[in-house]
Amino acid sequence: MHTPDYPSLALHVAGRWITQASGGQRPVINPADESVLAELPLAGAAELAAAAESAQRGFASWRRTSALERFTLIRRATDLLRERAPAIARVLTLEQGKPLAEALREVTLSADIIDFQAEEAKRLYGRTVPPRVPGLLSQTVLRQPVGPVAAFTPWNFPMNLPARKLGSALAAGCSVVLKPAEETPATAMALVQCFLDAGLPPDVLNLVCGEPSEVSSFLIGHDAIRKVSFTGSVAVGRHLGELCARGVKRYTPELGGHAPVIVCADADLDFAVKASVTAKYRNAGQICASPIRFYVHASLLAAFSERFAAAARALRLGPGLDAATQMGPLTHARRVVEMQTLVDDALDHGARRLCGGQRAERPGWFFEPTLIADVPAGCRLATTEPFGPIATIAGFDTLDEAIALANDSCYGLGAYAFTAHLHTAHRLSEEIEAGMVGINHFGISQPEMPFGGWKDSGHGQEMGAEGLLAYTDLKTVYVGTPDGSTH
Repeated sequence: MHTPDYPSLALHVAGRWITQASGGQRPVINPADESVLAELPLAGAAELAAAAESAQRGFASWRRTSALERFTLIRRATDLLRERAPAIARVLTLEQGKPLAEALREVTLSADIIDFQAEEAKRLYGRTVPPRVPGLLSQTVLRQPVGPVAAFTPWNFPMNLPARKLGSALAAGCSVVLKPAEETPATAMALVQCFLDAGLPPDVLNLVCGEPSEVSSFLIGHDAIRKVSFTGSVAVGRHLGELCARGVKRYTPELGGHAPVIVCADADLDFAVKASVTAKYRNAGQICASPIRFYVHASLLAAFSERFAAAARALRLGPGLDAATQMGPLTHARRVVEMQTLVDDALDHGARRLCGGQRAERPGWFFEPTLIADVPAGCRLATTEPFGPIATIAGFDTLDEAIALANDSCYGLGAYAFTAHLHTAHRLSEEIEAGMVGINHFGISQPEMPFGGWKDSGHGQEMGAEGLLAYTDLKTVYVGTPDGSTH
């Protein structure tokens, strides 16, 4: 059983698409109306072992493929991705919920991300160091692919996040076992199919879904896997890090955030409100770098709060396939429950609701765009990433106070500020504790730039040149004369 415009689901294991697996199956739900889209086969130990062994075979050949050949093949895949973007975007919206325009942008931007990594791989330079002792002809530092990769991605960006990992890994010469979220498997299937249709050797890229804890523990523990890349929660990220440490395996975790926004007294109020509302409620707030904690100078606080709340209330909720929709549903039911729990807890602790704060009265997993003021330190919303359409707001008097409030968090992924003064912009850039800072701009995820966080938000980067280097190992090579002579 499957919905029109939504594909039958399969896993790609050892060069074959399989529609039945030993782990059983689970339904994939349309979050806009709670209907079943299709049944997803789940990998068990047999399929996971086959995928890891397949990746090992694929790595043996793919690592010997030249960077130019890899680039040429990867570009064919991204050409296909762009050609198929409208159909893939529709599938993405059906299973994830975001508006179709956002889904289409995600697919095309993913092609750009992969292209950058493929281009950068042609410039994966080592270096030559002049020898300091007689008898050495050269001292060279080389970069080589780290090996088969296990890549774990969540459901909020079902094309973008796999693209970041696949683009870097494949460009560097690694093979991949990709485990997308079980809520959004078809988008990842479409991406894998583009690579296969472009001529990628089938063993180089496997796709599995299953019980997340079982899949992760099996793949991380398998001898074939040499690197793990994960995007998700801090709790799961820590656990996977422990599993990787046991096997001394390379690990790149991106673990979410609790992004502050500082609105200075000299900010353009209209621009700051408009940009903030758009950024906050994009993808229903289900973004790791989503702005959450708004700190607004006391002179602007009342006006900013009023305009922000009015703009949030005016957003049109609905199915992502409706062209008039501005915010879609949350991707699964437990997120709605978590939103309500966070709001109720904040209100019980004395916070004030300025707008929203409850589930929308309509079919599907919709929660109203929400703004909460005066959130006390003792409630969960003050320190917990909502990962949904909830923002908090409070005032400040001095820039020192605002910076202290922004940095008072265990997270350090994204952070934002609005100011008209260059000196203030430079100070905020220097003193805010986050891996990425946007001044008068929320677009902190660009293909050419590294993406990663500080503190509990993880370590390492994806995208940019740094993202490619994360899939390589360094090798130092010394070459001496055959007889030890100096000539």
